[in-house]
Amino acid sequence: MPLDAPRNELDLSAWWMPFTANRQFKTAPRLFASASGMNYRMADGQTVLDGTAGLWCVNAGHARPEIADAVHHQLMELDYAPPFQLGHPLAFELASRLAALAPAGLDRVFFTNSGSESVDTALKIAFAYHRARGEGQRTRLVGRERGYHGVGFGGVSVGGLVNNRRMFPTLPYTDHLAHTHLPQLNGYSVGLPEHGAELADELERIAALHGGETIAAVIVEPVAGSGGVLPPPKGYLERLRAICDKHGILLIFDEVITGYGRVGAPFAAQRLGVTPDIMTTAKGVTNGVVPMGAVFARRQIHDAFMQGPPEAIEFFHGYTYSGHPVACAAALATLDIYAREGLLTRVLELEGTWAEAIHGVRGAPHVTDIRNFGLMGAIDLAPRPGAPGARGYAALLGGLSQGLLLRASGDTLAFSPPLIVSEDQIGQIFETVKAVLARIE
Repeated sequence: MPLDAPRNELDLSAWWMPFTANRQFKTAPRLFASASGMNYRMADGQTVLDGTAGLWCVNAGHARPEIADAVHHQLMELDYAPPFQLGHPLAFELASRLAALAPAGLDRVFFTNSGSESVDTALKIAFAYHRARGEGQRTRLVGRERGYHGVGFGGVSVGGLVNNRRMFPTLPYTDHLAHTHLPQLNGYSVGLPEHGAELADELERIAALHGGETIAAVIVEPVAGSGGVLPPPKGYLERLRAICDKHGILLIFDEVITGYGRVGAPFAAQRLGVTPDIMTTAKGVTNGVVPMGAVFARRQIHDAFMQGPPEAIEFFHGYTYSGHPVACAAALATLDIYAREGLLTRVLELEGTWAEAIHGVRGAPHVTDIRNFGLMGAIDLAPRPGAPGARGYAALLGGLSQGLLLRASGDTLAFSPPLIVSEDQIGQIFETVKAVLARIE
């Protein structure tokens, strides 16, 4: 059976696939059958090295028996517990474990089911916090161009990817900072770019235009992921933090991608030395095994809600599956693996090898820029005239045919392998990329 053939003549018509060219895919489907460690196995038996940790989420590698055992045990003990006015022990244990990992002060945790839900939860916390303090005039949000904050209406509104926004109405009173991608100044940067800290000053212009007292929150990814792996310029986040403090604006870091060891610390806030007021996470919290997200908030934000009669609900928000017992079991088992194997900081040992390997692709056909930070990286390709995204898609198919999973976003190739990756596998990833690019028209 060829690489892209459906298995057992599957009926592919019913599933409306997300972020996929459905008609194109279903003419030549690409189907994974199993996974283990660093590898997927396709329906025809071909082994594919995972260069993207699934979708930025399988940080500890695939099919970890510890997580599977924890999930099975929990399913048989307590499969579901309602989270409204009731609880179960694992949710409280997990919240405490996560708070201990977080930057100092971010020790209150609200559980969600995805990164998109984490973002919308964080935005609602920001609005409600200001209202609880008597500053209900703070109704404006500020995102950033090329930012990705999920697919909820709040996340789409503060996000800065045009294809995610153009078909949908967005929230009013939303502005955007300029993105930080300056290839003319920071081309082929290794680690944090040298130029662009002054781009944070755009927030001062927005504050002057609307009044800083009208802005509830600024949300950015400390390292933009889906928009093309854009590390922040040196000093940029520090300036953004200072401007937010000056105007009483909450700073939200979207760490759905960067959280849980991706950049060499539990969270990018710690690696980069800038602490937000609210932090959104998901993906790696359960190693991608069970959907889950967690929003971290400063204690003073949480405590602002804890007013009025003690029997009153303080925050009218939540989900049927907030703190789901099975997700909590998967997350606790995942945190145990991270701790036992040192995965939350292992990237510090690998990033030199990673940087050398990805920048070794410089000079390959079609390459126009390369960026890296932690165990994240991106390679920009020159678009084909009149066919943007075609080369990126060709690279995706070429990688699969050569036994490598990479992520193509337009003509940008993104990489983020599981944190268990070896140095030899890092070399294999980018040697394969060079071979693929050499064959692309």
